[in-house]
Amino acid sequence: MTDAGTVTALFRASTAHSPSYSALNRAADGGRPLVDFCVPCNPYFPTPEMYEELGGRLRDILTYYPSDADTITAELSAVLGLNPQTVVMGNGSTELITWIDHLLVRDALAVPVPTFGRWTDQSMETGKRVDMYLLPEADGFALDPAAFVDFVRARGSRTAVICNPNNPDGGMLPRRSVLALLDALQNLDLVVVDESFLEFADAGPESSVADQAVLRPNVIVLRSLGKNFGLHGVRFGYLVANPGLAGRVRAALPKWNLNSFAETVVFMLRQHRHAYDLSLRQVRRDRQEMIWHLGRFPGLTSYPSQGNFVYVRLPEGVDGAVLRDRLLAEHGILVRECGNKIGSSSRFLRLVVRPPVDVQPLISSLEQTLYATGGTNPGLLPVPYASGNPAVDRLVMRA
Repeated sequence: MTDAGTVTALFRASTAHSPSYSALNRAADGGRPLVDFCVPCNPYFPTPEMYEELGGRLRDILTYYPSDADTITAELSAVLGLNPQTVVMGNGSTELITWIDHLLVRDALAVPVPTFGRWTDQSMETGKRVDMYLLPEADGFALDPAAFVDFVRARGSRTAVICNPNNPDGGMLPRRSVLALLDALQNLDLVVVDESFLEFADAGPESSVADQAVLRPNVIVLRSLGKNFGLHGVRFGYLVANPGLAGRVRAALPKWNLNSFAETVVFMLRQHRHAYDLSLRQVRRDRQEMIWHLGRFPGLTSYPSQGNFVYVRLPEGVDGAVLRDRLLAEHGILVRECGNKIGSSSRFLRLVVRPPVDVQPLISSLEQTLYATGGTNPGLLPVPYASGNPAVDRLVMRA
């Protein structure tokens, strides 16, 4: 078993984000390997062949300076079919969020919540007003674009942000709805559409509005390469905007803000694009299977998702932090409890989509931790727990 006291203390000390995977492994100090349902990576990319190639080039990657950002951006733009004058690469999407805030956000930013924490935290840290539009739980956290536009106008916000798909719930607006929202907010200083998880959506890149961002004076589309490629540690992301807007952000960034790992991966993409596309298809299949498995639990609600994660509401009476700690300590499974997300609570978990071989231990561990009736670690729910569905109740009684 993992050292529960040492590891869970890291969660109690964290604020807007979970402790890093490396910090948890250090705290475990030789305990069982963690099965990570917390960090939203692509589990199928890079391929084993790509990792082997990266390993073979490790000495050169670590020894030599990377090319400047313009060179790396030009290659990425060629692969994606974009004009490099409309693209800015950053050391992770959070670097770009930071500079967007410093350069382009004046006094107030409007954003639906719950959402990615840097969109609320960054502007608050620089003393700006953040107008938070609460996504209704009763509607499955779906964003009503017209209601959000009314909220922005009523508050007098000069910048608006939406994440599409949204993190943590995975809700997504169709392209036509996003374009209508951009039209309605064309008088703002800035509208940001954060498409960090869009590659995992069923419609894929076709639902992006990046092609429209380059034509509009006040629109930025943000994308995350780390999430899509399963390489959070490399720290690279990019934005797409009209050349003038993109140029303002580019001018503020260091000339060598991208590292040699980022350069190496970007220049590998052409030959591995097919494998990348296959990885996204597999994640989409895995997402549907995982949602089906979660839907068998009595009292647990899983929300429709277009990201590579599933947002779940726990049964009444279950505290997500307690469940998280027990899954980690007793089963070596790491989940994202959402009690420290604005607009969420400890009733909610965000579970990253993983291959079926990993999902089965998650499902078994949830059954044991929520519903087990015997042993030294009783379940968190009162027993017997009757759902009204005989088939589901038989599942619980077997746990």
